[in-house]
Amino acid sequence: MSFNDTFHDRAARAAEAKNKALEKLRNKPPIDPAVLAERQAAARRREEAAAAKLAAKKAAEEAAREAAEQAKADALAAAEAAEAERKAKLPKLQTEAERKAARDARYAARKARK
Repeated sequence: MSFNDTFHDRAARAAEAKNKALEKLRNKPPIDPAVLAERQAAARRREEAAAAKLAAKKAAEEAAREAAEQAKADALAAAEAAEAERKAKLPKLQTEAERKAARDARYAARKARK
């Protein structure tokens, strides 16, 4: 590796490094089927545990959301009941016809006194 390497020198070194890596990969012993099966089983167990954990988390979130909705509905019902009770305590407003009938009755009573 000198200071003035040519393109061919660099390409040759790259090809040599590639061949060396491929040879190292070819010389690697094959994976034992028992070890492979054990690794796959462990991976499957991890995936199942993660899925169970996710399902539990979703169930907890759903329960919390439902509880919040129920609390909101209860608060709304309590507010509506309080409003209905407040309205029941207010004096009843008369309709136009009722006010006219009361006015006419007062007028008739006044005329009857004279």
